[in-house]
Amino acid sequence: MGYAIIAGMEKNIKTTTCRVVYYEDELNDEFSEAEIEPRTIDETYDYDGGILRRLGRVFWYYMLVRPFATVFLKVKFGHKIVGREKLKDYRKTGFFLYGNHTNPVADAFIPSMICKPKGVYVIVHPANVSMPVLGPINPSLGAIPLPDTKGALRGFEQAVRKAIRKKACVAIYPEAHIWPYCTWIRNFRDASFRYPVKLDKPVFCFTNTYHRGKGGNPRMITYVEGPFFADYTLPLKDRKKDLRDRVYAAMCKNAEFNTLELVKYVKKNENSTEGDEQT
Repeated sequence: MGYAIIAGMEKNIKTTTCRVVYYEDELNDEFSEAEIEPRTIDETYDYDGGILRRLGRVFWYYMLVRPFATVFLKVKFGHKIVGREKLKDYRKTGFFLYGNHTNPVADAFIPSMICKPKGVYVIVHPANVSMPVLGPINPSLGAIPLPDTKGALRGFEQAVRKAIRKKACVAIYPEAHIWPYCTWIRNFRDASFRYPVKLDKPVFCFTNTYHRGKGGNPRMITYVEGPFFADYTLPLKDRKKDLRDRVYAAMCKNAEFNTLELVKYVKKNENSTEGDEQT
């Protein structure tokens, strides 16, 4: 897979090879290579997990995964966070964190790196708690799967509120689907912004960007923005959209810092070639 360099803020791609992926629907298309049959998250799913999950979180999250993530992101991607100091005044309160979904491995670790030492919980697709081996461990790492039934909704909302009461961060990938190395922010719905509106908590966002790195790996730089607060002068139904729009604009602004394009996503039309191709 070749590299395409993005020239400055205008994103003019130089003449070099990169992978081209054609998409139809930026809200629903999925390009992750993982094939996992998700379990149904219904009223039988235990969002609390009891003492065993809490003990597991101490071991898996704090003692094992978080230290590993620090080393992995630095070695693999030369990872750097810009703007992390914006969280400083919110160490003693829970908040929500939104980011772009562009890497199947790094995305699992980056919210924790942004927020440390604060604990992080992540709202995830049910597939994340359905995989062999890691599936049962992921809830201890902070995975809160989206409910599939109304019966599970109460447990899900309690889990989100509990995380906020613990002064933790609840991370959300509003684009919902992984588009590897995508350098622009996809359109996303405002549904997930009902949580900070309902709980009256601050919102931060981050944008992962890609740059030429060492050893053949791209370098990742993450830009943090915020805080954002719901505008309570607006009618209830408009607060989510307003909050979403401000977060989206901030993420789009920081996506302009990308200087490396590994995958070019092109919307299909009548003249497009089906599937992926190299250009």
